[in-house]
Amino acid sequence: MSKKRLNVRVAAAEVVANVCRGQSLSTLLPAYSERVEEKDRPLLKEISFGCLRWYPQISLLLKQLIKKPLREKDLEIHTLIACGIYQLMHMRISDHAVVNETVTATKGLSRPWAKGLVNAVLRNFQREMPRLMESYADQPVFLAAHPKWLLKKLELAWSPAVAADIVSANNLRAPMTLRVNARRNSRDEYLAKLQNANIGAKKTPYSDVGIVLDEAIDVAKLPGFVQGDSSVQDEAAQLACSLLELSSGQVVLDACCAPGGKTCHILESELNLQSLVAVDSEPRRLNRVEENLCRLNLQANLVTADVSALDAWWDKTFFDRILLDAPCSATGVIRRHPDIKILRKPADIDKLAKIQLRLIESLWQTLGNEGILVYATCSVLPEENDLVVKAFAQSRTDVEIMTINEAWGVATVCGRQLFPVADGHDGFYYAKLRKTSPSDLNADNKAGR
Repeated sequence: MSKKRLNVRVAAAEVVANVCRGQSLSTLLPAYSERVEEKDRPLLKEISFGCLRWYPQISLLLKQLIKKPLREKDLEIHTLIACGIYQLMHMRISDHAVVNETVTATKGLSRPWAKGLVNAVLRNFQREMPRLMESYADQPVFLAAHPKWLLKKLELAWSPAVAADIVSANNLRAPMTLRVNARRNSRDEYLAKLQNANIGAKKTPYSDVGIVLDEAIDVAKLPGFVQGDSSVQDEAAQLACSLLELSSGQVVLDACCAPGGKTCHILESELNLQSLVAVDSEPRRLNRVEENLCRLNLQANLVTADVSALDAWWDKTFFDRILLDAPCSATGVIRRHPDIKILRKPADIDKLAKIQLRLIESLWQTLGNEGILVYATCSVLPEENDLVVKAFAQSRTDVEIMTINEAWGVATVCGRQLFPVADGHDGFYYAKLRKTSPSDLNADNKAGR
């Protein structure tokens, strides 16, 4: 007997509630998608993403609409109503259907007592929406749908216009961008394949292997995807590979490599590397790297380890190139991960900066003389970017901060910053560091190679 499927609005309410309790959307959504009817999966994604995208705004509305705060154990009713408000404000579903279906979902949440409450709050919102919107007209958190602490950091870091553009882009849906596998076809050849399949697309402005689709589609519908003709990867992430200055015979490290997009791009770009070591601390995420490598018929030495714990994985062979895609706040990819608005806290930024600095300091020991380390984050906050790189460079005498002469992004003191762009790339930061003086150990290693 088949397992009973979950009502899609019940599933959405539980997803948003569990994010509020600290779980990630990227973990929750696949699991819940398996529990709803296949036809309802796009709707589950839309409601979950949309409600979280606008949650800072919706939660303020609920403060006025729900006079008596609900108990923690009834958080799902709070998020069910939030999902209902998102649908009323942003989706092309009739108001009548939204209210009725949301009220019905109280039964699926095993809280039939909330039927009247949900009905009353949603109908009150319909009547009072103009007044409610006006009451928050001068509140930045409501208007921007971003937490106050993040708005303040953006305003301190960038000009008012740039900060406003970041916020605006964060509240949009992200485009679907592909990386063409140059081993199998040129970008023009793959664009022709897409055209023949009636899939609208255009070239990315900065990556020479990037394509942006007019509309997101199932990867199964992409021509040659299973055979490895293309991969899904944002344009900003595609820019890492050229910064590494890859050439034949190099020993390369991809640190914090999951889910493997950059790992695969490195191997697609340079056929004759001596070796590529790809390290990540999470076995589950490393499985995704292996899946991507298998689909593209590529090989790398995959290692499960804390990349900063050198004794656990490093064999004392020095690397010519290192890509450190450091763990970060992900404030440049909020449109892809709207749960960041809820999950990320102000104290996280300092904690992450310390981790980032520790990672550079550890990995620098593994870099050969004249080797290049590319430091990357998907953050738009200087505390995780320029300030980390500057602190590291000032602590040593063997670090050259290389100038990144590219047309993309804006130059910063130590690197180059991309901001999220509507219908374009994500927010990303890159710095490029060269090791300028050998240690005795490095010299011994060079002599022995």
